Amino acid sequence: MRVQIVDPSAFTPPYDHALCAALARAGAEVELVTSRFAYGGVSRADGYAVSEHFYRRARGTPGSRLRRASKLLEHVPDMLALRRAARNADVVHFQWLAMQWLDGYLLPRRPVVLTAHDLLPREARPGQARAQRRLYDRVDAVITHSHYGRRQLVDRLGVPAAKVHVIHHGAFNHLVTPPEPAEVASEPAGLPPAGPRPEPAGLPPELAGLPPEPAGLPPEPAGLAPELAAVEGPVVLFFGLLRSYKGLETLLDAWRGVSGASLWIVGRPLMDLAPLRARADASVRFVPRYVSDAEMHALFTRADIVVLPYSRTERFDFSGVLATALAFGRPAVVTDVGGFSEVAQAGAARLVAPDDPAQLREALSDLIADPAARERLAAGALAAARGQYSWDAAARQTLALYQRLV
Repeated sequence: MRVQIVDPSAFTPPYDHALCAALARAGAEVELVTSRFAYGGVSRADGYAVSEHFYRRARGTPGSRLRRASKLLEHVPDMLALRRAARNADVVHFQWLAMQWLDGYLLPRRPVVLTAHDLLPREARPGQARAQRRLYDRVDAVITHSHYGRRQLVDRLGVPAAKVHVIHHGAFNHLVTPPEPAEVASEPAGLPPAGPRPEPAGLPPELAGLPPEPAGLPPEPAGLAPELAAVEGPVVLFFGLLRSYKGLETLLDAWRGVSGASLWIVGRPLMDLAPLRARADASVRFVPRYVSDAEMHALFTRADIVVLPYSRTERFDFSGVLATALAFGRPAVVTDVGGFSEVAQAGAARLVAPDDPAQLREALSDLIADPAARERLAAGALAAARGQYSWDAAARQTLALYQRLV
């Protein structure tokens, strides 16, 4: 089975790597077709080929107008070149198609699968949601990461039920092993630095001065600064792109009533942080930038609780941050959006209502005060990562879908 996994803009390198490696372990011949990741290093290919076919001449810093414009100019020629290259593939599996209004006309003439990471664009531009719905009509199969997502596509958007398949988002177990120095890529060629981006072996330098847990709790990752040795109390981690729908205002409102812990908010901001900083007290630390895999490993190893306080939305399905928390065996507090309730039902997270600071405050306070409850959720997370949320399970189901299409 020859498979092309396609992520033109390299939106989700950890997901791409994990899926390709799992498919290769399951016996598929896999090529990842993508572009150079503009923000840092990526995992080494493990049993699959990589072609950075898209946007090779793109200019400008990541996220800039110049870069978006230069990518737009290259998009059609690159999609047409992919169509030609795909003649040798049995199946072409897209992870993202960001130009929905155009991409439906440029798909390869092979069986095409699309993973609906977003059921509909979360921060849609005019006409983008309608274009996404039309795109579902043009592919042969759609994958969602939860039964919630499937219901949304079938019942709300009218996508034919036979076309939509639930395959869980695997836990990112490959991120649990600290990356070797050789695995950290240098700044992409042709791009100026995106700003200071230190990549220490341990926690981000902004968090220096926050020491690890007292003796008797799980050991700390190597590389933590000596100043971290005196902290008392757990750490609650919010991780990922900082965006308006992720409920950070609710989190900070809830945090005002939480004591005995530190809150770390880590990720590249795509929103104004001034109102968030105004809500935050001295126990809240911000790391508002992209962090390397090494830093991320230290953060998740150090965290006692991972919180995903996302706001109410019908467009969202699952989260790579939750998949990372499962892999690290970290207790999670999640809101009842997308497929999060299914993880809670598996005993791997505590569920609260979205946009409810009081309920979120209660859940965080309970877990901070109850190490045994944290241990139970941690055990549930690891069991889920080895079972229904494992990449080997996802690869078997994905290959079975491909075989039905060829």
